[in-house]
Amino acid sequence: MTTREKIHAAVKQTMRICEGKPFPLGATWDGQGVNFAIFSAHATKVELCLFDQQGKRELERIELPEFTDEIWHGYLPDVRIGQVYGYRVYGPYEPDAGYRFNHHKLLIDPYAKQLVGELKWDAAIFGYTLDSPDGDLSFDERDSAAFVPKAKVIDSTFDWQGKHSHSVAWDKTIIYEAHLRGMSMRHPSVPEHLRGTFAGLTNKDLLKHIKSLGVTSLELLPVHAFVHDNQLLEKGLKNYWGYNSIAFLAPHCEYLATGELREFKEMAAALHDAGLELILDVVYNHTAEGNERGPTLSMRGIDNLTYYRLMPDNKRYYINDSGTGNTLDLSHPCVLRLVTDSLRYWTIDMGVDGFRFDLGTILAREKNGFNERHAFHVGCRQDPTLSQLKLIAEPWDCGLGGYQVGAFPPGWVEWNDRFRDTVRTFWRGDKGKLPELASRITASGDLFNKGGRKPYSSVNFITAHDGFSLRDLVSYNSPHNEANADENDRGNTNSLSFNHGAEGPTDDPDIRAIRLRQIRNYLATLLLSQGTPMLRAGDEIGHTQQGNDNTYCQDNELNWLNWDLDEEAQELLDFTRRLIQLRHDYPILRRNRFLVGNYNETTGVKDVTWITPNGDEMTEAHWGNLDASCLGVIIDGRAQVSGIQRPGHDATLLLILNAHDFPVNFTLPEVVKGIGWNCLLDTNLTAARSAEIFDFSYTFVVTQRSLLLFELHSDNTSAINPEEISTLIEALPILTSEK
Repeated sequence: MTTREKIHAAVKQTMRICEGKPFPLGATWDGQGVNFAIFSAHATKVELCLFDQQGKRELERIELPEFTDEIWHGYLPDVRIGQVYGYRVYGPYEPDAGYRFNHHKLLIDPYAKQLVGELKWDAAIFGYTLDSPDGDLSFDERDSAAFVPKAKVIDSTFDWQGKHSHSVAWDKTIIYEAHLRGMSMRHPSVPEHLRGTFAGLTNKDLLKHIKSLGVTSLELLPVHAFVHDNQLLEKGLKNYWGYNSIAFLAPHCEYLATGELREFKEMAAALHDAGLELILDVVYNHTAEGNERGPTLSMRGIDNLTYYRLMPDNKRYYINDSGTGNTLDLSHPCVLRLVTDSLRYWTIDMGVDGFRFDLGTILAREKNGFNERHAFHVGCRQDPTLSQLKLIAEPWDCGLGGYQVGAFPPGWVEWNDRFRDTVRTFWRGDKGKLPELASRITASGDLFNKGGRKPYSSVNFITAHDGFSLRDLVSYNSPHNEANADENDRGNTNSLSFNHGAEGPTDDPDIRAIRLRQIRNYLATLLLSQGTPMLRAGDEIGHTQQGNDNTYCQDNELNWLNWDLDEEAQELLDFTRRLIQLRHDYPILRRNRFLVGNYNETTGVKDVTWITPNGDEMTEAHWGNLDASCLGVIIDGRAQVSGIQRPGHDATLLLILNAHDFPVNFTLPEVVKGIGWNCLLDTNLTAARSAEIFDFSYTFVVTQRSLLLFELHSDNTSAINPEEISTLIEALPILTSEK
């Protein structure tokens, strides 16, 4: 091209682009053209690169003409919906100072709402020359455009013929944690071309299963666009879980069966129409760019010094609180803005009802550690949209002071790993667990009863995606992760599991029986405890991962649920449904106030009373008995202050838990003459009892390692008018406590 032709091309380009606006960030179609805006505080120039629809051929580069408040922006009136684009950002390449600009690398817009193509691992995607003796201090001049995904200008309009949102009260919430792909890959009703996608999840039979359980909220593992690690691909594996995000506003391409963004919205509408909330597991603590040896895909090349937390003494290196190589720095307003903009986008545009935050403490970390009043928390609490959502924290990370269970501010609920660990060790048979068990099954008031927080602040779980499935928890003593091709060294060696006499599958009928009973014990403890229960998808049908407790890289039948249910799986499914129905039927199991055990002079009773197998109230000596592994808890409906008696709310329930490996004679406590105990649940039995009523002082033989639930009920032999029951209840004697 001659000098004259270059000048003519430059003038033509200048005429077709105007300054545009710095807001909103990203590529925004206004009906006539597209506004492009991207943040970079330290860049010297930004080029917009336009590609063909497949993202394979770069058509032209256009320099963004304006820089306002650290935002580079420009408006192209002749660009339309569907335009594929990326950025090249110019600036210094000085890794020791935190600058890693390299305009030879095509970069993904952090505000991209849809991506085209997938990442191909090639030496060109690295900002430095891989085989250089200078390592990441070297500068690579190869063009990476052929190997990285590109952004796409989208049409944001959508006719929400279904429900845009669905809200469930926290005290009624039951979370079902699932992987989008794993739910449908083996489901016989889902067409093969839709399996593993957003469209696949809208299958009526699959939704019927989720809804029939009685759960209220579907929590999906990450669906933001993510990257498959090269070291996994080389082993024939993938990043199945998806905790490796690269674009916070774009759905993962592999989950779009149609290739159209509307597919996600159609899924959200279908879930809402089925009466289910949609919660997304989101990863804002790090990106897929890794440490200083990682690729340059987006934020590193846009403004590394701003986006990431770098070592103060040498900004070449990254602070690694996430354990993945880098950590986003939400102390910067524009990084914080990216995260909150992403949350609002998924809520307002995409129909999401809540979020679970992976390694949530990182988002509120400052130089001196975790700060409850971090700008992120303040922003979520004051934002009119975000403050009304379900916000769930995983309250730990691997950084200094990273364990913060119970430390999040009002408005948040938290995963409670102490519930998980205590319940696991109790049913395993560990000694001395009764005092902590009492706290955990009453919503861990020692952790959460402050600042007006409610019992639902404790998200209780026995299993989650990370770790053994429930069946494997009772079938393996050690992880068996050989399929991960990492010499079985990535498992949790402290899983608190117990195989009951054989490692893995067995034909021994006694071992099989105790394993199934333990599964029922775990499920019953989870769903009958105060707090917010979270059920891992597949546990209700006995899914096994064959002892692998870290299936992050297994995109296969280790993770895909098997819907061909045998007799055991069907019995377990029926049992789970019954448990969840009990929770719905008895609101006293999900109170909005913490059970504290204090005597209430207004009602004349205590809200909770702990009893021994002989029917007496627990004393300090009982609590201190390290050999004791059986106790009862009376949750007293008379402590519910209300003007009228409400079914379920005012029920009085007795829960008995026996973790001994021998039967225990348990004397049912006498509460009032003429009233008996109706057994609602016995985990020693696969089927429900049929309205068996037991008198007071009746010695009930509690099977080894089993759980029972009773309701205070009218004795069939007594002539009690149902209308007089409330009067009788008010006259019940008061149980005193020596504790």
